Parts: sequence; C-alpha cells; structure tokens
Amino acid sequence: MSKDVELKFTGCMLGCAIGDALGAHFEGCFFGDFRTSEITFNGRWTDDTHMMIGVAESLIECRGFNGEHMAWTFIRNWQREPWRGYGPGPPKVFRLILSGVSWREAAKRLYGGAGSLGNGAAMRVAPIALLYHDNIEKLREVAYKSAEITHAHELGMEGAAIQAYAIALALRISDEVFSPKNYLRNVASFTKSVVFRDKLLRAIELLNEEDGRVIIKELGNGVEALNSVPTAIYCFAKNHDSYLKSILYAVSLGGDADTIASMTGAIAGAFHGEEGLPEEWVEKLEKANYIRSLARELWKLKTSHNT
Repeated sequence: MSKDVELKFTGCMLGCAIGDALGAHFEGCFFGDFRTSEITFNGRWTDDTHMMIGVAESLIECRGFNGEHMAWTFIRNWQREPWRGYGPGPPKVFRLILSGVSWREAAKRLYGGAGSLGNGAAMRVAPIALLYHDNIEKLREVAYKSAEITHAHELGMEGAAIQAYAIALALRISDEVFSPKNYLRNVASFTKSVVFRDKLLRAIELLNEEDGRVIIKELGNGVEALNSVPTAIYCFAKNHDSYLKSILYAVSLGGDADTIASMTGAIAGAFHGEEGLPEEWVEKLEKANYIRSLARELWKLKTSHNT
C-alpha cells in the first residue's frame, strides 16, 4: 500500500482524537449554545480516545483481535487514568472481569441482561476499520467481537460495525469521485439493521437541510448508537470537503458532542489524511506522537501481514 494510505491511517486516528478533544468542551450542550468564536482547543481528550488507543494497542500486540487481551488492555488503561470521563457502563464491566467474570459474559449482565446499546463500541472502532478496511466480512466480525466486551446489545454492536464500515469506505474513496448520496446509500446497504438503514436513508434526504434542530430531531445527538452513529456519518457526508468543517458541524449539534465529533473526525480523517487536519491542533493534541505511532504500527501490520 502507498504512503498516502499510511497518512490516511494517521489521519483517521489523530482525527478521531481531535474531534473528541474539541467536542469534550461542548458535551451536553444544547443546540444553539455553540459559537465558533468561543472555540479554544487544548487538546485534552476523553475516554473515547483512551479506549481507541486500547483497541490499537491490543491489535498491534496480538497481530489481530484477541478479546481477552483487548479487555485487559482496556482495564489496565482505565486503572491508570480513570479520570478520562468514562461513562457508567465500562467500569462496571471492568469490575466484573476483575472479579472473575469472563470478558464474553460481563457486558451481558448490564441493563437487565440486554447489554448496552450505547455508542461506546463505535467511538473506539477506528483501528479495526483501518486494519480490515479491505475485508468487509472480517471488519464486521471483529467490530462485533470488540463491541461485545462492553456493549452486548445488538444495536451497540451493529453501531460499531457501521462506524467501522463508514471509516473503511471513506479511506478507500478518492475525493474526486465522492458523492454524499452514494456514500450514505452504500453505508445503508451495509447494515443488517432496519432501524439503522432507515436513519441512513433519511440522512440522504436531509443533506440540504440547514436547520440543525431538524437534524437532531431526525437523526439524534444522544449516547445511543442509533442516535449518534448515523449522525456522525451524516456530519462527514454533508461536510466532506473539509475535515474541520465536519467536526465543527458535529460539535454544533450539541448533545454527546465529544463522541459524535470523534466518530465524525475518524471518518473525515481517513478521507482527508493527516495532511487535511489543522496542523496547530495536531501540535496541541495530547499524546499526538503516540497516537500517530500506533496508526503507523497498524499500517505496518496491514502491509506485512495478510489481515
């Protein structure tokens, strides 16, 4: 694979972290609270990026997916930096695993046995999308298995698979031939979920909608995968000509702004590559060199190992 693809790998992971760090300042805000003039980027990211890093670390060390190893990587990272803003679900799962429950079973004990349908598995899936971007069946399989560690509900797992596919597709498409409608239609055809497909097809109809309140009502801005993954994909498709425009638009919708912006940033970063990211924000981004090194290691793994 070419050097350009390596820049898409680094662009995806750095882009995810930048979106997270930007959105963290506006998490929980209502639509209309956002002002571009108020932006101060300090580069500090949250659990979204922390868990993405864990996915990458495990994939690299194991040269592919190993659920036991990934679960314990999450746990060790959380124990070192529990202040990253973790939601209530993952720490509960981690404590169950620490008490001796299998990583395959722990998440299934949450929410009355239904498992979490949140966006936590989708927000961290970027490294899987990169490693398996040209093997869609493997991409879906690993996205599901990685989601199972903390998000056992079908919608939580499917959200991770859809986000991974959206990243993989953005990485493979050149900007000269990109069509927002075709892109959204392609992602909609990938999903096996009727409710996700309906939202993604609705997103096509909303491409020219200028009122963010309509987007929030129709697509959502919440913590549920169904109310955030299609939104992030829409934010990219609508603003595909600019990485910065994509994540600023995502943040402007309020709600779960850090996660929606991080997912948008991963897709846009894979599309534009690292060269399309704002250089001054990359310089300010916490642990940017380490995140870049993980992306490069994934690229080396991909080019040296038939995944």
